[in-house]
Amino acid sequence: MARPKVGIIFGGCSEEHSVSVKSAREVARNIDTEKYEPLYIGITRSGAWRLCDGPDADWENGDCRPVVLSPDRGAPGLLVLEQGRYATIPLDVVLPVLHGRLGEDGAIQGLLELSGIPYAGCDIQSSAVCMDKSLAYAVARGAGIATPEFRTVAADETIDPDRLDYPVFVKPARSGSSFGVSKVSRKEELPGAVATARTYDSKVLIEEAVVGSEIGCAILGDDPEVFAGEVDRIALSHGFFKIHQESDPESGSENSTPIVPADIPEASRSLVQETAKAIYRAFGCRGLARVDMFLTEDGGVVLNEVNTLPGMTSYSRYPRMMAAAKTPLSEVIDRLVSLALTGKSR
Repeated sequence: MARPKVGIIFGGCSEEHSVSVKSAREVARNIDTEKYEPLYIGITRSGAWRLCDGPDADWENGDCRPVVLSPDRGAPGLLVLEQGRYATIPLDVVLPVLHGRLGEDGAIQGLLELSGIPYAGCDIQSSAVCMDKSLAYAVARGAGIATPEFRTVAADETIDPDRLDYPVFVKPARSGSSFGVSKVSRKEELPGAVATARTYDSKVLIEEAVVGSEIGCAILGDDPEVFAGEVDRIALSHGFFKIHQESDPESGSENSTPIVPADIPEASRSLVQETAKAIYRAFGCRGLARVDMFLTEDGGVVLNEVNTLPGMTSYSRYPRMMAAAKTPLSEVIDRLVSLALTGKSR
């Protein structure tokens, strides 16, 4: 019996390009090649698609061929340019390993929908909502889930620094990881923080600094069979948590340490997991997501953000939380691909 062909798309045009390549490298190490036939499609920073041997550090300089997705839903797969002509390679399913803009915002999901290729993970709508923090907060509030107090700042809008209560966080509304995020403790810092955020997105979010522990929960599966992995807690020595901003992330962060399982009371752990599931369902998520939250001093849970294509690197939070719940990355990949192949994610 032929192995299903799994297209693994990585790289991309966002600021998280290098993180995506590292995530794809871990997927390549853990996918069951006896069960699946992986095909690696790398997207360069400039947006060129290449069929390559794998996501190694020098993949763009290897034996790559130009490739595009077939627009014909009757023949879903890849069109590979060979000797001046396009040859078709069928795909059974796509596993997007893209982070941030054009990867987690519904763009790649829309392209795959148009092409008629099943794919793992969240759909267009849930991806778009989760990517836009202001929309995510609005949906969460409608579902009765606590969020920080916040306001959005349009591209041509100016903010009176005297009208804010400090400290606040200033962040791009639609960007991944911690790119463009600043903690503002004094009003004099606000204009610079807004300018920094606007280098990543014209829409900026200003939100209150929630007092509490930063926690996360890895979610896997489709409703009603949603599985919550272990909860983690980010222990900070100083400053604030800046994911994927380290100069050498493989060796750890200068100010943060993830503790898995989180060193919190069992009742709090259960509340975090149940709240994460409720957020996942409220946003219509499918496949997987990492739900980041705050655990406040009075035991409440406040939403921070939802990552619909969380990092899968050797140092990423999602695979660590799943591994702590006795679900290694190989099982996560198998579950994601199986859900997409059987159509349960759509």
